Formats: sequence, structure tokens, C-alpha cells
Amino acid sequence: MSLPAQLADTLARGIDTLGLPLSDDQQRQLIHYVELLVKWNQAYNLTAIRDPQEMVTRHLLDSLAVLPFVGEGDTLDVGTGAGIPGIILAVSRPQQSFTLLDSNGKKTRFVRQARRELGLDNVEVVHGRVEQYRKAPSQIICRAFASLSDMLALMTSIMTDNTRLLAMKAASTEDELATLPAQWQGHHHTLTVPGLDEPRTLVVVSKA
Repeated sequence: MSLPAQLADTLARGIDTLGLPLSDDQQRQLIHYVELLVKWNQAYNLTAIRDPQEMVTRHLLDSLAVLPFVGEGDTLDVGTGAGIPGIILAVSRPQQSFTLLDSNGKKTRFVRQARRELGLDNVEVVHGRVEQYRKAPSQIICRAFASLSDMLALMTSIMTDNTRLLAMKAASTEDELATLPAQWQGHHHTLTVPGLDEPRTLVVVSKA
């Protein structure tokens, strides 16, 4: 079995385990994204993961595991890096708008190229810092880059009473939830990522 076929098989089995309704075309788009990531990673340090099979598990399936908890409104991916999870979610939800924000110019250049090659008309790429971003989205998602309290402090200006923050975490979050400022309320979901024997948690935070 060729490498692209192996990647497609790993992805298809993972999607089946997650019970997600992704079409063959969407799965092909996701594999193309991994191929682009592998190619660009040779010149730019976009991700520490070099093995394509690991990319399918740790990038694609890790992102797809949160899909059932992602609402239908416009979504801002803060610190998207190489487009994770924003590109993966945008492929999965073609009728939903996603803005992918990152302060790293090399990474946003890659994300723009991926957007073009994958034909993602529902994606906007913004090179900048979240502190300077001014549009309030329906929901914000990120692979958590700081404590919940620090993240909320950075994003307060773009979180309305109806905005939800979805923070993808690798470890238990109960201690962080217990120390949230009084105006915030949060709960966590334990996720199972096919092929990954590591804890994953999604924390959903909103105004109390």
C-alpha cells in the first residue's frame, strides 16, 4: 500500500471510529493538507511532527475529535499555527466561516497557500496578534497555548456575552476551571482520539 493510501486508510478508520459524516472528497482534501504540510515542513518549521502518519493522528484526528462540540456560528481559530484545527474544521464544515489568526508570518503564508490549494472559500487568514484583533466571533477555538485565565485575559475584548471559548487541552483542567474568574463559567469534555493513547480534553468557557 502506497503512503497516500496508508494515510487515507488511517484517516478513514479514525473518522469511522469518531462517527463523523465526512465525504470521500473531504477526506481527500484532508490528506492533501497533510501532503502540503509535509512538503512545506522541509523548508519551514511549521510543526514538530515530521511523520505523515503521526500528522494524520495528531493533527487531523485530534482536531476532528472536537467537531461535535463546535457550534455552527462564525469561528475564530486563535494561534492557528499551520492551520490546526482551523483548516481541518473548515474542510469538515464547508458552509461555516472560519477566521484563522496567527502572529507568525511563515505560518500564515502556508495557511493561505493551503486555503488556495484546498479551495476553502469559507476561510479567512489573518496575520496578527489576538490583542489587536477586533471582530467578536460566535466562538473561539484554539489549541490551548496558556492557562485558561491568561487566555481569557487576552481575549476579553472580543468575547461578548454569547461568545464561547473552546480550548483544546492535553491534560486535566479541573484545577484551572476551579480558579476561573467569577464572570466566567466552564466545563470540560474528555476526548478520545483514535490511535492516540494520550489524554485530550476540550474546555468550553462562556460568560456566567
